[in-house]
Amino acid sequence: MLGEKITARAHTNIALVKYWGKENEQLIIPANSSLSLTLDEFYTDTSVQFAESLNSDEITLNGNSVTDDKITKFMDIIRKKTNINTFARIESTNHVPTSAGLASSASAYAALAAAGSKAAGLNLSEKDLSRLARRGSGSATRSIFGGFAAWNKGTDDESSYGYSIEDPVKMDINMIAIILDNQPKKISSRKGMKISIETSPYYQSWIQQTTADFQTIKDAIKENDFTTLGKTAELNAMRMHSLTLSSNPSYLYINADSLEVINMVKELRENGVECYYTMDAGPNVKIICQNDKISEITDKLSDKFSSNQIKVSGPGEGIKYL
Repeated sequence: MLGEKITARAHTNIALVKYWGKENEQLIIPANSSLSLTLDEFYTDTSVQFAESLNSDEITLNGNSVTDDKITKFMDIIRKKTNINTFARIESTNHVPTSAGLASSASAYAALAAAGSKAAGLNLSEKDLSRLARRGSGSATRSIFGGFAAWNKGTDDESSYGYSIEDPVKMDINMIAIILDNQPKKISSRKGMKISIETSPYYQSWIQQTTADFQTIKDAIKENDFTTLGKTAELNAMRMHSLTLSSNPSYLYINADSLEVINMVKELRENGVECYYTMDAGPNVKIICQNDKISEITDKLSDKFSSNQIKVSGPGEGIKYL
């Protein structure tokens, strides 16, 4: 029934096989398939209620009234699907630092897709919900699902969608996020991808390698092979960041603290503590590890970083309505 307030929760996901670059900007069709782990620690709660009395969408983010053309355009997609012209009241609370490379847009648009479509009277399958979420943020496609999830590249709106690989997760796996900077990044992922795809001489090699990495990690999940998953995810992340350095103009998401964490991980490994790092488009580093290594890793990190900068997360769940 139109006018009912619907609230949905979506968790962020961290890509183990990154997506970096679009073949279609408008529909957000990626240049390669990607694979991720949804995390329980970071999430977005969003409520949507359509109201005849409104003259425009009313958007509240973390208690503050905002104007966001991107959200309005996303709501227009829902309105077009349902043939309604009513504006909506949207209230969103982000339990993730926004735009800092911790996949805040993934959880934000997955939650908005779920709450918005249901409030408009749609009852979408997870696959169709992932296709809708993709129109707001590519990585939101994967946040519809819990555990290990993938985003099938596809070639058009119909064939580019997310799907579950394994949920619940059988592997002993955690991620420790080190929040080094919670400020929005200077170069957005969207802008960075565009520069890399147009100017990096290594871009086609990246696509070929990432396609191979996708299969390697998918097989590692099936075989419960933590070591292969960790090694491949770490390499994949660094290859993505090499695209930023080889672009024209070059740009960088890694900062001095990021490098310090990377060196800490390497030192831990040399001392027999198995762990691996990954990074998205931002300075924050995520450490992939198993349960029995968490305390050793966090002890080492706490020599340099405060406890509120270190967040331990296990596998998270998919979309749920509150």
